[in-house]
Amino acid sequence: MTGKTDEALGYEQARDELIEVVRRLEAGGTTLEESLALWERGEELAKVCRRWLEGARARLDAAMAEESQEEDTGSGSE
Repeated sequence: MTGKTDEALGYEQARDELIEVVRRLEAGGTTLEESLALWERGEELAKVCRRWLEGARARLDAAMAEESQEEDTGSGSE
C-alpha cells in the first residue's frame, strides 16, 4: 500500500532508497521477516519510480506531438 509519504517522494529519493533496499537484500544476513519487509518496501519504491517515469514519458510524448503538429501546420518558426 502506497502511503502519503511515498507519494511525496521525488524520483531520485525513491531510486536511492530502492538501491539501498536492493543492496541490503543482496548482502543477506537478514531474517525472513526483515527480508519480506525489505522486498515489500522495494516493490512500493519501484512503483513510485515507475509513476515518475511514466509521467515524464507522457510529458515528452505530448511535447513531441505538439511539435509535430506545429510542423505539419507550418506554424513553426523558420
